[in-house]
Amino acid sequence: MSRATYPLKLPNSVKKAAQRLAKEDGVSLNQWIAAAVAEKVGVVETAAAFFQKRAGSAKGSGLLKFLRKAPNSPSAPEDRLP
Repeated sequence: MSRATYPLKLPNSVKKAAQRLAKEDGVSLNQWIAAAVAEKVGVVETAAAFFQKRAGSAKGSGLLKFLRKAPNSPSAPEDRLP
């Protein structure tokens, strides 16, 4: 496995929390951050794959066709911005 270094600047509060959590897990701060980044990458890539599969071959024109069928009525008072 190749490794790359990256100078990471964190707010002090985030660093302290990460240090505390790493200590609770019994790992180094570096190892804890690497695992957290890997977890986030996995979540984002899984979500992207899900939505890509869900969209299938849908096109914007299909959405417009769907929206044209929506009733032309004013929004409910609770849906309006102040």
